[in-house]
Amino acid sequence: MKADLQALGVYRADSSLKGKLRRRLARLVHRRPAVRRPDRPMVTFAFDDTPTSAVQRGGPILERRGVRGAYYFCAGLAGEDGHLGRYATREDMQRAADAGHEIGCHTYSHLDCGQASGAMVADDLERNAALLSDWGVAQRLQTFAYPYGDVGFAAKQQAAERFVLSRALQHGLIEPGVDLNQAPAVGVDGWDGEAIASAWLAKAARRRAWVILFTHGVEDKVTQFGTSADVLGRLVDKALTMGFEVVGAAEGAQRVGPLGLRAAR
Repeated sequence: MKADLQALGVYRADSSLKGKLRRRLARLVHRRPAVRRPDRPMVTFAFDDTPTSAVQRGGPILERRGVRGAYYFCAGLAGEDGHLGRYATREDMQRAADAGHEIGCHTYSHLDCGQASGAMVADDLERNAALLSDWGVAQRLQTFAYPYGDVGFAAKQQAAERFVLSRALQHGLIEPGVDLNQAPAVGVDGWDGEAIASAWLAKAARRRAWVILFTHGVEDKVTQFGTSADVLGRLVDKALTMGFEVVGAAEGAQRVGPLGLRAAR
């Protein structure tokens, strides 16, 4: 099943009172709290949906600085055109993996995990994992980003059984007590994204915490759903100058999570 790309371009997570309450209540179940603080502040640079530009332009920006990012990929979008432009292909993802970037799961079809049943979520996760394994991109997907940031009880249970970290979209830092199964992340898309990211880097530095910064595409100019090559480069440089360690999401989870933490599947 291919994702409905037209719907993907206009969809927003359920913003009703019921939807907001569901996301908040989901934070109370299937928890895996972080238990340790890193030796120095950490940052992860992540790319959601993985448009081609994130691989072809974003990846080299990180690589030239000796660091790597995390790509959250939906195999059902591969090579399709959408509101973010062309989505990455099999060859793009192989290139990213070969360069040492982490490949994470974003479901196969960009599934709404706030509304889907447990069986639907499980099937979509398995399809994504199987195809990426067949492509030789990743034999085991260790981390996950909820599409649209929407979290339901069934989806969270499925993710908790499979991944060492599952990312939502609420802003925040990862430090002891924070739930790794519904972890915060800071979006740096849009025209104020650089200022937002800089503020959260400063907070993470003060608290010796881990912050995940995510965007979508990487273009010549900042867009509503992406950042620019110049902004991404400045943010990576700023983090390194401030003494951050740039880590993949799986490595970060293993640093701060329970001892022996590893993906179950």
